[in-house]
Amino acid sequence: MNDQLDFPSFDVRLSGLNRFILELVEEYSADKIKSWDDLEIRVKLFFTPKIMDEIESIAPGWKKMASYSEGITLTHVTCVFLGMFMLPEYLALPEYQMQLAKWIILFHDIDKSHIRGKKDTMHAFNSAVVAANTLPKLGFPTRDRFQDNIILWSEFTRQAFLQSGDGDSPKPDNQKLPKILGGIDQLFGKDAPAALITKTALLHISINIDKNYPTPSPLNEFEIKQLISPSVLPLLKVMMLSDTEGWSLFEPDVREQRMRDAMKAFKRVDELIFNTSHKGAN
Repeated sequence: MNDQLDFPSFDVRLSGLNRFILELVEEYSADKIKSWDDLEIRVKLFFTPKIMDEIESIAPGWKKMASYSEGITLTHVTCVFLGMFMLPEYLALPEYQMQLAKWIILFHDIDKSHIRGKKDTMHAFNSAVVAANTLPKLGFPTRDRFQDNIILWSEFTRQAFLQSGDGDSPKPDNQKLPKILGGIDQLFGKDAPAALITKTALLHISINIDKNYPTPSPLNEFEIKQLISPSVLPLLKVMMLSDTEGWSLFEPDVREQRMRDAMKAFKRVDELIFNTSHKGAN
């Protein structure tokens, strides 16, 4: 654990993965990684069975996530890390938020399945459940009665979906979010490190920032003001911008357009949240 943090340091617990991403940043910046194929080669060389076992011991479900569609999600998550490490919004964060952001990336798709032609619309909620159950085992602080509360909270969160009648994938039930987010505070404490990680993983597809990839159950403006706290906002912004980067690092025109759209969306989110905060403080 880092002496300056009150939670486990990603850089210490996953030092090999952290160094690998830093190497990718250097190679990408030097134009040595120019395509998905180049990145996939590096990913396959790095993620040996030993490395996969090490990460699985810290993030249970990592190997299952990586098994889908010849490792497409593993390559994507690696690309999200790569994009984040270069993102100005990430580089502007204080050190403790940088560490939180890395844990968030690690867990954000940990319970995502990839079946061609079918979207895993509940993976954010399910991945948040994995994060909430796993982080205490790594040394993240919890509140009293965690073991009693985590079972009920996990079940409630995994069942917080609306099933359509036309055979489409289920959608997150946003009406359940106040109880889910309140439950996270009961588990860890408001704005505790594990709470911020879990909330950000939970909400990481909750805002429409890309017209080409609409979120299955977007928050409306009232819900944004009600559910996204100022402490979660910078982490959620970095997470979602990094996720966007992770799909477009090798398509300059697409990347630029997606980033413009995402920044416009988050400008509105900023206005909603901080206007509300100011009113509440008066």
